[in-house]
Amino acid sequence: MSKKAASQEPLSKPRKKDLTVLITDFLTENKDKQFNYKQIAAALNVKGEDGRRVLIKVLDKLRDDDIILESSRGRYRINNRGLILDGRFERRSNGKNFFVPDDDGNIIYIPERNSKHAMNGDRVRIQLLAKRKRADTEGAVIEILERAQSRFVGVLEVQRHFAFLVMDSKYLSNDIFIPKEELRGAKNGDKVVVEIVEWPEKANNPVGKVIDILGVPGQNDTEMHAILAQYDLPYKYPENIEKYADTISDKIDRNEISRREDFRDVFTITIDPKDAKDFDDAISFRQLAPNLWEVGVHIADVTHYVKPGDLVDVEAEKRATSVYLVDRTIPMLPERLSNGLCSLRPNEEKLCFSVIFNMNDKAEVKKSRIARTVIKSDSRLTYEEAQTVIETGKGAFATEILKLNDLAKQLRDRRFANGAINFERYEVKFNLDEKGKPLGVFFKESKEANHLIEELMLLANKTVAEVIGKVPKDKKAKAFVYRVHDVPDPEKLDTFNAFILRFGHKMKTSGTKTEVAKSLNSVLDKVQGRPEENLVETIAIRTMSKAIYSTKNVGHYGLAFDYYTHFTSPIRRYPDMLVHRLLERYLNGGKSADQNTLEAQSKHCSDMEQVAANAERDSIKYKQVEFMSDKLGKVYDGVVSGVTEWGIYVEINENKCEGMIPIRELDDDFYELDEKNYRLVGRRTRREYRLGQPVTIKVAKANLERRQLDFIFAN
Repeated sequence: MSKKAASQEPLSKPRKKDLTVLITDFLTENKDKQFNYKQIAAALNVKGEDGRRVLIKVLDKLRDDDIILESSRGRYRINNRGLILDGRFERRSNGKNFFVPDDDGNIIYIPERNSKHAMNGDRVRIQLLAKRKRADTEGAVIEILERAQSRFVGVLEVQRHFAFLVMDSKYLSNDIFIPKEELRGAKNGDKVVVEIVEWPEKANNPVGKVIDILGVPGQNDTEMHAILAQYDLPYKYPENIEKYADTISDKIDRNEISRREDFRDVFTITIDPKDAKDFDDAISFRQLAPNLWEVGVHIADVTHYVKPGDLVDVEAEKRATSVYLVDRTIPMLPERLSNGLCSLRPNEEKLCFSVIFNMNDKAEVKKSRIARTVIKSDSRLTYEEAQTVIETGKGAFATEILKLNDLAKQLRDRRFANGAINFERYEVKFNLDEKGKPLGVFFKESKEANHLIEELMLLANKTVAEVIGKVPKDKKAKAFVYRVHDVPDPEKLDTFNAFILRFGHKMKTSGTKTEVAKSLNSVLDKVQGRPEENLVETIAIRTMSKAIYSTKNVGHYGLAFDYYTHFTSPIRRYPDMLVHRLLERYLNGGKSADQNTLEAQSKHCSDMEQVAANAERDSIKYKQVEFMSDKLGKVYDGVVSGVTEWGIYVEINENKCEGMIPIRELDDDFYELDEKNYRLVGRRTRREYRLGQPVTIKVAKANLERRQLDFIFAN
């Protein structure tokens, strides 16, 4: 029997609610045994007639609810069938924690008292509790299977013999207790990273130790490092791995060149952003015959230098992607590789993995091949330089660029005709001073030069995926890493269609994938320049599935490709390195790789991609708040970009900075959230605030540490 249960105070007048939890806990701890009511009473220290009477009633109720089983007359055991679940714990600072089961079933509420101090994202095992009338299903954590996060960022409050880490966390309301001997020289007011070492069962606060001092709150480097630390992302490259990378030879062996196709004398250029340092793709171009062109997509041969299991590879796999914050890049590979050995810099011999296309004037691919190559780029162009050539028809390499652009435009038109979805969103960029302070905001939009490179990269990725995945019906394709984008959920499409009807728009929600996609594109075209443009585009994006990496190919809905992968950016994405290795293996006649291993790697890469995107988003938010911090009291026009039960998010038209009008500011009525229709509605006045609605706001507060702007409505 459980010592914990037997040590309790006698229960002469127990409450049914308390007994329910105690019984299920006791029987769960002894899940392989059965007990009669007297043994259970003794274990729980239930005394007296009243206590036993309540106990029997609770036992009967738990049996009727299938929480426990009466395995033989008067003998009970826990019902393990479907009542013990594994899944993910989601913690909230307001105590409204919940559990997401692995089988994608309904979420289950976990009261704080039953959380067992599980942290946000932990994999846990729960026990379902008896369902109370008119209450949601509840559960209790019985085991923490895997910790998701143990490190937190905050500001130190140092007292005489101990300290606390104070955080502004939506996941953890409890400050972390730090013994004085675990401060590692950190001082009061420092922003630090703390690791939780234990959380005693009966303690309100977890116990931690300082593992890194980030610096003074509000300083640029401190806050950027804090964002990275918050997501458990590295902000410096391990010295031992950089030293190892320095030992990799930069000499290209003549024998290696002889094994490759030689493109050194073929016209080749790179086109990249002006601030790029790593050039991982180049384009070669030459005419083979009248109406026949050779277009080569040459990708840095990273896997020639980085071998499976070496120090660089292990670190790259862990990182899975480069992280792009507003003012810095956290590279996946050491600088010697990313900016040096592998970067396709002009006038340098470089090793590549290439896809070479023979195309006619209609951009129809007549033949393609995949080959290891050696190139020597003639020039490095920025997108702006290439765009000038496209717009004026003049400049260096005008003949080649204009022809490449003509072919790319045809590829693009054909892709949209086949049902690709046209989501063109601007990027917010900042002009920064030498200290990282934002001086201005501008928007980066894709133009023809961007589309030129984009279409050729898409074609290369598609071709590589087809070479491996497209096999005769009687054959099984070898295990591979695909970039997949599933079709939208039909229910979400129906909801979207019902929503746009109020603006006079309608789309097909049934039929072929191409028909549905074309119908959606038609709606997106029609809303351009109309008041509802922002609203419709936002909800359309939310209707789509997320693109991920997987060995299970379901095609790429958004691009309208049946086969697609990522091959073209191995300097900044680990999945591309996996694809390069698999290509080499299969082109050399190797047997299929282990699918389970590849699927686990794919999932890790998808997860890290999301983490990197969140960190990037937070860095943009920080710079937006910093940019707006000297504009308190100013009035701006904006649109409602989000509605929640705690407030209205508004995006300023002029600079795309986003802030929130807290719900407390809406004091003219009691507002309720209508999630289905993306709006807040006043209970008395019926006044509504909906997604996409134009509003005029005044900047009220700018909190740098919380990365939050507060607005109020301008009168």
